[in-house]
Amino acid sequence: MNPPANPGAAARLETLVKAYDVRGIVGDPLTTEVVEALGAAFVDEVGAAGGTVVVGHDMRDSSPGFADAFAAGATARGADVVAIGLCSTDESYFASGTMRAPAAMFTASHNPAAYNGIKFSRAGAQGISLDTGLAAIRDRAVAYLDGGLEPAARAGSVERVDVLADYARHLRSLVDLAVIRPLKVVVDAGNGMGGLTVPAVLGEEAGLPALPLTIIPLYFELDGTFPNHEANPLDPANLVDLQRAVREHGADLGLAFDGDADRCFVVDERGEPVDPSAVAAIVALREIARVRALGEDEPTVLHNLITSRFVPETIEAVGAIAERTRVGHSLIKDRMAETGAVFGGEHSAHYYFRDFWGADNGMLAAMHLLAEFGTQAAPLSELADRFTPYALSGEINSTVADVPAAYTRIVEAFVGRAEFDELDGLTVTGVTAEDEPFWWFNVRPSNTEPLLRLNVEGEDAVTMAWVRDEVLALIRA
Repeated sequence: MNPPANPGAAARLETLVKAYDVRGIVGDPLTTEVVEALGAAFVDEVGAAGGTVVVGHDMRDSSPGFADAFAAGATARGADVVAIGLCSTDESYFASGTMRAPAAMFTASHNPAAYNGIKFSRAGAQGISLDTGLAAIRDRAVAYLDGGLEPAARAGSVERVDVLADYARHLRSLVDLAVIRPLKVVVDAGNGMGGLTVPAVLGEEAGLPALPLTIIPLYFELDGTFPNHEANPLDPANLVDLQRAVREHGADLGLAFDGDADRCFVVDERGEPVDPSAVAAIVALREIARVRALGEDEPTVLHNLITSRFVPETIEAVGAIAERTRVGHSLIKDRMAETGAVFGGEHSAHYYFRDFWGADNGMLAAMHLLAEFGTQAAPLSELADRFTPYALSGEINSTVADVPAAYTRIVEAFVGRAEFDELDGLTVTGVTAEDEPFWWFNVRPSNTEPLLRLNVEGEDAVTMAWVRDEVLALIRA
């Protein structure tokens, strides 16, 4: 980097650095100059000079160049970079965990092709949020952009390493799929990193033995322009191709991964979505049973405040401890470490595992679901129905110019008939008589987009619908 740099780019870092990652439009405000400064700042903040930093990237067109720019900044400040190349985000967590090294993953996850970003980890795949180092990285990068980058006395090196086979072997060691019944599974990788990791973990591309799985691939070609649909399975429009393929092939189920393949969504044999809360409850029971067998009597399981009420009910029904958390992968990874929780689940299909350094791993969650379902003769729809007794709205997004005003309208409308808490956004829980159906909803601003997100749950569909419609009218007034 040639000082003095453009201070205007430094000012734009305020728009790039979010609550728990970096995210923005490529070219303005996200440039190679900004990324190089972030690489240098990251090394300084985590004390990696003289040590190792892992750098990986997804399949977006801008990602390899950004990874190289980050490595340039990191090596200039004295860190040795292990460049793992194309990988999923959870593969970068694996590298950070096994190497005990901080890591940077270049991805914009489910965002459209114009975006890119960075997910940071401390050594051991520990999270970094705005409150635990990300703000300091931002400020250090601003200083480098304004004043120029001062090289360390010893420049670092770059080593290129492929960790995919080791990653696949590690996941196979955590969940035994060799004993399940044969299953036909359609997988929609959305042209994202699942196209690389699924054949390695669930297939034979990494040299591992064949599993009793017939994988029918959709959009496994790595293409950061997303020519078929956005790699955002949370949007029902992006599940249509998977749903159709499951029905056409008579498959037992379908899996959809987002762009960086750290989230996995499920559809049953009818092509109907399986709620992530149901997946969380199923995996929670498996992980509780596993550690109980090892002598852990009261394991803790985390669930964010937007998961179904059935998730904590399921955890507590078997004598484990359910703890409610805020939304966000870095925040939950911190809490996983603090509590020693065996598992954590989010409504957005992020699933966290103690045996994976407390980090999220969509592939591992999918393997647990396959292992549970694959030991039963009934269709997946029956298993999912048992874990989805209540009615959920799913996440509904609204563009809102004045969030405080929307909050005020909601509070005024529900005061006297609900309780309020502000652990994360605004959660409103109905005060109901014993014979009345329960309901609750949460409204929360997005950390990465100009949106207000609404999630509603009711004891039955009628209750959920009237709450949803009343709150949406208030939000969009």
